[in-house]
Amino acid sequence: MKFDTVIIGGGLAGLIAGISLQKAGRSTAIVSAGQNALHFFSGTFESMEQDARTEDLFAEAGIRLSWREGWRLMPLGTFRPAGLSLEDVSLLETPSLPGSALIVNFAGFHDFFASFLAEGLEKAGTSCRTRVLQLPEMEDMRLSPSEMRSVNIARTMDRVWEKVVREVRELLKDEDTVILPQVFGLEDPAVPGKIRSALPARVVFVGTLPPSVPGIRTQHQLQRRYGVLGGTYLMGDEVVSARMDENRVLSVSTKNLGSHVLSADSFVLSSGAFFSKGLLSTPEHVYEPLFKLDVVFAEERSGWYRPDFMEDQPYLSFGVRTDADLRALKGGRPVENLYAMGSILGGTRPEFGTGGGLAIRSAFAVADALTRSAL
Repeated sequence: MKFDTVIIGGGLAGLIAGISLQKAGRSTAIVSAGQNALHFFSGTFESMEQDARTEDLFAEAGIRLSWREGWRLMPLGTFRPAGLSLEDVSLLETPSLPGSALIVNFAGFHDFFASFLAEGLEKAGTSCRTRVLQLPEMEDMRLSPSEMRSVNIARTMDRVWEKVVREVRELLKDEDTVILPQVFGLEDPAVPGKIRSALPARVVFVGTLPPSVPGIRTQHQLQRRYGVLGGTYLMGDEVVSARMDENRVLSVSTKNLGSHVLSADSFVLSSGAFFSKGLLSTPEHVYEPLFKLDVVFAEERSGWYRPDFMEDQPYLSFGVRTDADLRALKGGRPVENLYAMGSILGGTRPEFGTGGGLAIRSAFAVADALTRSAL
């Protein structure tokens, strides 16, 4: 199969680049192994400020973003600064929650730590009360612990949210805030807003253990938009080898396509970092396994980590080396038609930011470079 561009990795960066290239008239294929950083998405985009291009692309996919500087309440009762986010994400004006809070969980759901959340908030001066709702609609799910995960619960919650509101209203006393796990709006993004309007207190949705409900929803919406534009999305597949001629990539082979190869004029590596095995390591070396690209990392292993787990860990900054146009380097030379973007860059290109900002900015940069080269 022949395309203008093959993108290896179907996360946020891969989908944004794919959508941008399809809109520019280039034929693309995305090879997605499955789980990616969107499955851990908090709903806010780190290091991103208000950006019309990003907001327009998401709006075309049916995803509404908002820009407001604020603070996000984290699962352990701490606060993190945030700005550009999904419209239904709860952002606070200050890193605090004045007054009192009712924290509500659902019986059998163990991926939301209400007691830890309450402990963290009480240390900061918020009076907390925790309660558990018993919902008959969830009884069958409780028979199997594997079913009591956020995405499975969300499919039920989108149907029974009005009942949840009634139950919470009965639990409320004089609390200023109601805190709920972020398990609403998987199929209907309007549900969190309806809950906020229906309760007589501020409503704050707090993240759970992965998979992330807003992240899964965002991936599905971007994926649908990519398909509408004519893109080919190979879900659950994995690139296992590449064929090169001197300093160009000719084709890649995948696990599912067997003897059939994907050939293209250009290739984009967006396979993630250590979590998704875009980068691998031995006790002495960090390497990129598919193309054997140059990787920036600390030579001494003691420089890979800090003993304090809560500190920023240096290995998260390791990444593939690129030139000014994000072409990947191999043996110190740019591979002519291979680009790298997203978290596989690590901290090698600080001008693109971190987290969601890195994914979005580097994806647009690669799409622009490829569009220019096609003119």
